[in-house]
Amino acid sequence: MTAGTTSTAHGLAAAPGAVVPGLPAGRRRAPLGRLLRAEVRWIFRRPRTLVVLALLAALPVITGIAVDLTLDGGGAPVDAGPVGAGPGASDGGPPIFVTMATSAFVLPLGSLMTLLMLMLPLTVAMASGDALAGEQSNGTLRGWLLAPVSRGRLLLVKAVGVLVVALVASAVVVASGLVTGLVLAGTDGLVSMSGTELSIADVLWRLGVAVAWATLYLMAIGAVALAISASTEHPMVVVVGVLGGLIVSVVLLQISALDWLHPYLLPSSLASLVDLIRDPVSFDGLAEGAFRAGCYLVIGISLAYARLTTRDG
Repeated sequence: MTAGTTSTAHGLAAAPGAVVPGLPAGRRRAPLGRLLRAEVRWIFRRPRTLVVLALLAALPVITGIAVDLTLDGGGAPVDAGPVGAGPGASDGGPPIFVTMATSAFVLPLGSLMTLLMLMLPLTVAMASGDALAGEQSNGTLRGWLLAPVSRGRLLLVKAVGVLVVALVASAVVVASGLVTGLVLAGTDGLVSMSGTELSIADVLWRLGVAVAWATLYLMAIGAVALAISASTEHPMVVVVGVLGGLIVSVVLLQISALDWLHPYLLPSSLASLVDLIRDPVSFDGLAEGAFRAGCYLVIGISLAYARLTTRDG
């Protein structure tokens, strides 16, 4: 490293020279595009990120094969008992798994709903924990501010990184589930839960909506995780805090005496994804879930920004 040049953990350097209003002489503002590219590149160079994405791609395949093996000789699904109300229902499972064995369209959405309960939030929580708490524990977060990067821009870059992880993870699950469903059931298996046949174009736009909705849901979780990450130096605290909050929320959703609280709990939106498999599609539940996730997103990002701008170092 030459004198007068500051290097960061992401390969960003602040070369002295131009004077920019509002910044000390000899420093210039790091380009936002460069920061975003460096952050995304850094995220997907982490071995654990690649391992988690590979696991997410494998789970729909395993689910599809397991469900396919439950078919009897005549091609009808083995009786799974009474139909439940949502993912993980204790009375036999959700209606989505009843048709998963014979519909290539149901498998990607069923896998997405199941993984949104734990595995996908875990992925986003890990990315959020590494974004701020992880870098601070390694002593590399200070390098961002020497780039120079304002704390608001720092939070923006980290939030975009978490958003990319949420989008890629959701897309990987849906793509893996769709390919597996087509292999197991063929194009004749593109049937909605209402029994109507769907075209490839109809399936793709529904899956696109599912990925977008899941990304917003995960980004809401990521925003809360970023708020926790901005308040600690230990990434595991972020992961445990997020997963603990989700588990508590799911438990509270099972208590009928707390019906007044259910609309404020983020996991209460998951069941609305089933509407994308029905014909015609109802967007009421999806819109309500998107609004709820948006509220969590605004609150989480606001808390993270407040913490970053008021803390020392």
